[in-house]
Amino acid sequence: MTYLLLGIPFLAVTLTVTLLSATRPHFGRRMAASAGAALVLIALTAVFDNVMIAAGLFTYPEEHLIGVRIGLAPIEDFMYPLCAGFLVPAVFALTRRSRA
Repeated sequence: MTYLLLGIPFLAVTLTVTLLSATRPHFGRRMAASAGAALVLIALTAVFDNVMIAAGLFTYPEEHLIGVRIGLAPIEDFMYPLCAGFLVPAVFALTRRSRA
């Protein structure tokens, strides 16, 4: 379960930073946009990971996976686009100066 264990800290940081950004304006709208962005990134990951794995560009050792796959892509591959979809807007919201 190595890849899952590697992804858990990313999920924890994403959740923490996203919750910290809840005090910033337009949180609900940002969460909706983040969810849309995450879905697009997950769809792109599904397509391109499957193509690259099918082409033999890389493989994953089975002993490091939990065994759930979407096509040929292990489910662990989808943690990173999920995190990117939520973490990047949350960091932007936290670091952006508010308009006075």
